[in-house]
Amino acid sequence: MKQRVRAVLITPDNTLLLMKRIRPGIDPYWVIIGGGVEDSDATREDALLREVREEIAGEAQIVRLLHQLENPKGETEYFYLAHIRQWNFDDKTGPEFQRDDRGEYLLDEIPLTTEAIAGVNLLPEEISHLLRVALEHGDLQSMV
Repeated sequence: MKQRVRAVLITPDNTLLLMKRIRPGIDPYWVIIGGGVEDSDATREDALLREVREEIAGEAQIVRLLHQLENPKGETEYFYLAHIRQWNFDDKTGPEFQRDDRGEYLLDEIPLTTEAIAGVNLLPEEISHLLRVALEHGDLQSMV
């Protein structure tokens, strides 16, 4: 079974880095940065750090595992809370960026608030809901 890792990336400005996806025939949506665990990755955490380097040329510090879910494809997705201080989307190297059939990828920085998260179509909905509830209860801020 394929495993995926995602980084809930909190910046020093208390914002959240998300990937906005624009694909023909589909309303824009946002996702948490990350991707698949590869055989060459020693751990899920190593895979996550590799994905952050590939997708946004950033170095993250993992705080902790935040949530785990099974997606509709039967893959297990692990969402980690992480800090990030530097990134450069222009230096991205992930293989998905080389394909013309994948639509557009845009890095988006949004305020770390329930209103901002509710204002974007963040998928999967389960993680959007989890982040909003954690923010409402002050749980997320105490973790960063």
